[in-house]
Formats: sequence, C-alpha cells, structure tokens
Amino acid sequence: MSVEYHRQHPIPAPTVHPDNQGFWEGVNRGELVIQRCRNCGAWAHPPRPMCPGCRSLEREWARSQGKGIVVSFVTYREASHPGFRVPYSVVLVELEEGVRLVSNLVGVQPEEIRIGMPVEVVFDRISEEIVLPKFRKAD
Repeated sequence: MSVEYHRQHPIPAPTVHPDNQGFWEGVNRGELVIQRCRNCGAWAHPPRPMCPGCRSLEREWARSQGKGIVVSFVTYREASHPGFRVPYSVVLVELEEGVRLVSNLVGVQPEEIRIGMPVEVVFDRISEEIVLPKFRKAD
C-alpha cells in the first residue's frame, strides 16, 4: 500500500494501552514480542493484565520466533474501510509459541492461501507513526 493512498484515506491506527504497549513498542523496533508469565511461563496474546493460566500479575515481553502456520483466513474483495485496498487477506496465525495472532498475509495471491501454510512475520511501516506486523509465506 502506498503512503500517498494512506494520506488520502488513513487506516485506523491501533489502540495502544498499558496492557499492549510492549507489543507495539516491539513492533516499532521490528521485533515480535509476546507477553509471557514470569510465574508459570505461559504465553498470552492478546496481552492482558494477568496470566490466563495461573492468574499471576508478573509478566514480561519475550521475543517470538515470528514463525507459525495459517489456521484460518478470509479474503476481502470489498473494502471495509476506504484506506484498505482490495483484495486483501486476513489470517489467523498460530505461532510456534502456541498463541494466535490476527494479521494480514502479504506477497501471496488469495487463491494460494492454505490452512497449515507456514508463515513468518514481516513488518510494514505504513506511515511515520504506524508499523504493523504482517505475515508472508515461509520458505
């Protein structure tokens, strides 16, 4: 997507709050970091104030390998927002760490997408302020 297109119709910016701030700071550095419990080691996404397993409030941001598989997807052929170019594919990726992320799949034609397809994270700077984690087909 070109920056000029986004200036005409900016996409909605992610909402950053205390629970997910570390995630977005990592993305801005070009790192995919996922919340992990310091007590039991469980990974959690989306980020939350306490561990979904042991209920501990002790958490940290740990670097993900950024690799996973597509477990579900949809391809939009009509834009849900004027800042989105169609067609675009939204995927549910299960990371090797066991958590799932909703994101876009880039560099792949919609008809090539398959459940179980191996993918890896890439970072897309779409404006001065916004970097988004997206996925591409892994080798």
